Amino acid sequence: MISVIAASLIAFILQETEIEVADVEPLSFQTQHVGTFNGTRVAYAATVEEAILRNDDGDPEASIFTISYVMKGSQDPTGRPVTFLWNGGPGSSSVWLHMGVFGPQRVNVPSDAKDDGGPPYGMVENSGCFLDVSDIVFIDPVGTGFSKTLGEAKGEDFYGVHQDARSVARVIRRWITENGRWNSPKFIGGESYGTTRSAAVVRELEGGFDDVAINGILLISTILDFSIVSTSIGNDIPHLIHLPTMAATAHYHGKAGAGASVEEFVERARSFALNDYAHALLMGASLSSGERARVRAELALLTGLDEEYIDRSDLRLYPSRFQKELLRDRGLTVGRLDSRYTGEDLDDAGERPETDPSFYGIDGAYSAALNTYMRDTLKVDIDDQYKIIGKLGESWDWELEGHGRPSYLNVAPYIGKAMRQNSDLQVLVAAGYYDFATPFFGAEYSLNRSGVISDRLHFRYYEAGHMMYVNHASLAKLQADVRSFLNHVIGRGD
Repeated sequence: MISVIAASLIAFILQETEIEVADVEPLSFQTQHVGTFNGTRVAYAATVEEAILRNDDGDPEASIFTISYVMKGSQDPTGRPVTFLWNGGPGSSSVWLHMGVFGPQRVNVPSDAKDDGGPPYGMVENSGCFLDVSDIVFIDPVGTGFSKTLGEAKGEDFYGVHQDARSVARVIRRWITENGRWNSPKFIGGESYGTTRSAAVVRELEGGFDDVAINGILLISTILDFSIVSTSIGNDIPHLIHLPTMAATAHYHGKAGAGASVEEFVERARSFALNDYAHALLMGASLSSGERARVRAELALLTGLDEEYIDRSDLRLYPSRFQKELLRDRGLTVGRLDSRYTGEDLDDAGERPETDPSFYGIDGAYSAALNTYMRDTLKVDIDDQYKIIGKLGESWDWELEGHGRPSYLNVAPYIGKAMRQNSDLQVLVAAGYYDFATPFFGAEYSLNRSGVISDRLHFRYYEAGHMMYVNHASLAKLQADVRSFLNHVIGRGD
């Protein structure tokens, strides 16, 4: 009898819980602000809002938060562009693009590749924010920020290339519907894996008969073709792709390229990689001793590494080894995300750096700035901790639909198809010279094929790394380049 009562009680509690979840009111926090962006005074509403996604049975399956900035008083809101942005990971919130480069306020980190130290950190009005040109919506996918699964949904329902893209595309469709913006010019964009997401999202938005047509895509620190970062033995593509970044890094640290600009030195490395170096790696053991010696000497000149070390590496230079070896004589390693940064390991004998000095050099400032800004300025009252980065990569489904297993992970064809089927779609590619995570030569390689239309590609380069905006000069240049791109695409000049 007791077990029957207990079972009934449990069933009742579960039923009540389901009702509560089903009837939950989405959270929304709105504040009013005024800022000056590119010399234009803009009054805008900032809204941190929860979107509840439901399955086919109407049951809640995910809560996804957006942070939107919408200009007030626009006479024709449908004619005003809106830009949707996210970061990558997978598993990263939008904090980096939000607080580093495109939000109305930004955190002020050191520009000279120095550690951000401890709090308090400076916050400044971000005069380079493009709110004068476009409304902006930052999206935190499931598992990041405040976004999470609901009800019986599981992480695996959202943690994958296509699963993730579908949920983000659903949020975009909902936002433009609720805000009456179907006929507005639209841009999407992301950083790092966020560029992978951008390619998958444009496929979701433009792949059916109910298209959400996109005017432009912003690719910041691009990774579309993952063969360029796979260091499996036998795959020589990464050695070619990373060489120009190694040359730029050696140039920056005074190990190579004296008398040449970074652009000139990088071009020399790019040309060598595409020609003699590619030939040497393809020849493998058939390479003659004379050719091997010439390639080894040029590699040493470009990378600042010792010829003997290059020879012992069989002409194949792995990024992690390079990051440890380049400044070994100084007892320093160089960063992965930004090789301008240097770090000190426990000892100098290892093969690879202990950790990435270019990440721990900025993480404290961004985390503190985001949490302070959300709660104090945007008046967000949520008990949950804002998740800066969730470790989702370990459980991520990397399979591409229609490819089977194992698949060649390359989403660049999605962009190529979207450009071929949308004659107005243009793409801006922003790349840092000192980025080993998503090397700039990799962006060039992946977008120079796969049906991508080169006439509508716009490459821009920066003397910084993965998060090029932590360098103040590169921040200003990136903001100007993005504003110019938006204006160009919507026909307001170059």
